[in-house]
Amino acid sequence: MSKERYHHGELRAALLDAAETLVRERGVDGWSLREASARVGVSPSAAYHHFDSRDALVRSLSDRVIARLGERLRRAAHRASGEHPHRRLIAYGRSYVRWALEDPAVARLAFAAGRADLRTPIAPHPHDVLAAELDRLVDTGELPSAARPGAEFVVWAAVHGLATLLIDGLVQLDGPRAVDREAERLLDAVLTGLAREQPPARPWPTPRSAHSQRLAAPAETPAGGNTGSDAGHSSPSP
Repeated sequence: MSKERYHHGELRAALLDAAETLVRERGVDGWSLREASARVGVSPSAAYHHFDSRDALVRSLSDRVIARLGERLRRAAHRASGEHPHRRLIAYGRSYVRWALEDPAVARLAFAAGRADLRTPIAPHPHDVLAAELDRLVDTGELPSAARPGAEFVVWAAVHGLATLLIDGLVQLDGPRAVDREAERLLDAVLTGLAREQPPARPWPTPRSAHSQRLAAPAETPAGGNTGSDAGHSSPSP
């Protein structure tokens, strides 16, 4: 397909689609911007109008994948039902691990590519979804407010750790149902532990990530205006 057949924005999306296919076929580093352009049927110079380098294309693809994951996790949490107080976060964890196992190459890409411009938000970000669910547990009395700061990183470490162990083959489970059950056990154990956590003699460390740093940065406002975080919660999110 020639460059002229693309409307504004379509070539950018097509290049992202081609890059995602190449990641599945060859991994994050096994292809070039020229190959992505060839898959779409345009010259590299046409691709450079949208991405000034292969790394820029990879970073944009990572942002798109993370936003797509955030939407998936938000839907999973919203669909969860039952009397178990942790049901929504268990659904979040199950969906996260399933995603990693369904598309391991793209999962590795999502968190391997550094972000170039932290001013550009990803919405919904998986960790904003996680933060909202933890806030919900505080609101319902299932999680003490004292345990809330930094809890996103505790839960994320557990869920992402399980997903990584499984996709790297360091842990094996017998089928999707066993994976779901293991994710359920992990989330329930972590959340139960947080609920019973005693305040430490010294404050816990404050983890940081690219996303939490963006949330903590003062928002740009017109001269004379107030500045503040664009986050809706006080504790850092990954």
